[in-house]
Amino acid sequence: MPKRKKYPKLPNGYGSIKRLSGKNRTNPYGVYPPVKEFDENGIPVPQKAICYVDDWYKGFTVLTWYRNGEYYEGREKELSSDSEELKKQIIGILSKYNQGQREIADQKTFEEIYQEYYRWKFQKPHDHTEKKSSMENSMRAAYKNCNSIHDRSFRSLTANDLQEVVDNCPKKHSSLELIIILFHQMYAYAEANDLADKDYSKFVKINKVDDDEHGEPFSEDDLRILWNHQENEVVEMLLIMCYSGFRISAYENMKTNLEERYFQGGVKTAAGKDRIVPIHSALLPLVHKRLDRYDVYLPTGVSNFRKAMYGILKSLGIKKHTPHDCRHTFSMLCDKYGVNENDKKTMLGHAFTDVTNKVYRHRELEELRKQIEQIKVCR
Repeated sequence: MPKRKKYPKLPNGYGSIKRLSGKNRTNPYGVYPPVKEFDENGIPVPQKAICYVDDWYKGFTVLTWYRNGEYYEGREKELSSDSEELKKQIIGILSKYNQGQREIADQKTFEEIYQEYYRWKFQKPHDHTEKKSSMENSMRAAYKNCNSIHDRSFRSLTANDLQEVVDNCPKKHSSLELIIILFHQMYAYAEANDLADKDYSKFVKINKVDDDEHGEPFSEDDLRILWNHQENEVVEMLLIMCYSGFRISAYENMKTNLEERYFQGGVKTAAGKDRIVPIHSALLPLVHKRLDRYDVYLPTGVSNFRKAMYGILKSLGIKKHTPHDCRHTFSMLCDKYGVNENDKKTMLGHAFTDVTNKVYRHRELEELRKQIEQIKVCR
């Protein structure tokens, strides 16, 4: 099989030209604009191709037009096959450019890459004074917790350096998660702009017990009071949370299949993401009402719901609980009413440590439904 041609590396943030799979394509090269967005794990959000061409050098010309605002749909058809002389000139220019860029990039510190990432991510400088989003505040806090490597050359950092930052941080588990999210996003930005040789963030882990799993469940008397006030919108949501077991943040993007009666969502861990939990029959009317009313579970956001929750609990004479206590309540109810331990873990999104369950366990929806329906409602 003949080897594919190697083409020059494009300048940082220039865009990309990708050879597409498959044979007999008339235009086998996709021309893509610079990456604009990454998810929280640093995975680029797919970009729509500008166009498709039959020659890599035509793709480079299209990208140059695009960056200069001179490209319009179909303009690539004006291009004829580039001459060998033109190709040599392009290769020479890019080679010198990339060598100079590499030397500059090697000297950039973690702090400098962070400043660039921040401007790119939030479209504003790090020291801006206007109100900041929760994501901005989270990434700023994570950056502060990386102060031991602020002055280090970003390209020189290794997985061990990043791991030391996480291991030596005295903050809670949630703060360590934010550091890793920041690493993911910074390395995604750096790779897209040729500022890193490898994404070392994917090798970093948290070696600390998750302190989020500590809390106090609602008592049966508390649940009885809540069911007696289920017409209240805040109480309605508390009951949904207590009998489904997701973290509150999962409800911001929760998918609900009312026909087959299950929730699908979850955040934070591989075992917990996009898991399916049957809707308990007692919850079904509440879920219908809430989605009919708002079409979402948390129309005012997590922070506002939390404040409203504290107020309604106080008015009902129930001691203060956090939203995460609803998750503990679901766990407690599973234990009390004999839900299979492995099914409880599956519905809570806990990881299995044994190979048999971790690799081969696949529970059908109806089997999980039988388990969750064992939970009796306190009225």
